[in-house]
Amino acid sequence: MAAPAVKGVAVTALRSVLLRVRHAAERAGTQPERVRVVAVSKTKPESLIRQVYDAGHRCFGENYVQEFVQKAPQLPEDIEWHFIGHLQSNKAKTLLDGVPNLAFFEGVDNEKIANHLNRAVSSIGRNPLKVFVQVNTSGEASKSGIDPSGCVRLAEHVKSRCPHLEFSGLMTIGMPDYTSTPENFRTLSNCRAEVCKALGIEEDQCELSMGMSGDFEQAIEMGSTNVRIGSTIFGPRDYSKKQPN
Repeated sequence: MAAPAVKGVAVTALRSVLLRVRHAAERAGTQPERVRVVAVSKTKPESLIRQVYDAGHRCFGENYVQEFVQKAPQLPEDIEWHFIGHLQSNKAKTLLDGVPNLAFFEGVDNEKIANHLNRAVSSIGRNPLKVFVQVNTSGEASKSGIDPSGCVRLAEHVKSRCPHLEFSGLMTIGMPDYTSTPENFRTLSNCRAEVCKALGIEEDQCELSMGMSGDFEQAIEMGSTNVRIGSTIFGPRDYSKKQPN
């Protein structure tokens, strides 16, 4: 009998998040429609994802390949799926074969994974895959992502050497306690300016994916166009079945 209560909580939480996103965008002078909310559903059952889907949401994110390729086929094909985080290059084809409606890959953190994704997209003949380059803005050894000094080179590689990938922007994951997120966000914004200058593109053609449950409003106020919200919508996570990527 718990399902209706869970459903109510998740849907109510989603609506609250969307309202907070709207207000943050308005404070930033940005159209709320320009900010994408990725509902991060890792470790959550298909039934709960479907409830949020039935409330009108279409953009979801997953972090673990094995879990992702099992869940995605059980859910509607019009979901805009995002893969978030580090991926071993030898699992690129597994991911793309298992999730044909993968819309975004967040994020590419080295040339090797970019090359593997490019080949995997080509081999299955799907449309180009949109990718964000992941930048390690906090300097933590435990975090994936390229050093800010290398983001231009990696973005140029994706743009010029990976015809089956579409460079779409930059992403970062802030500090666990969120104490330095303004600095992290500023670093990513600075990287965007450098990348856009090098690639000869306008800044509005380069998205910023930054901000999670604890800091997404501040991220939007500092220019984020893509926020990744998990526990605030879906509740605490059970990591007992976590599998490496």
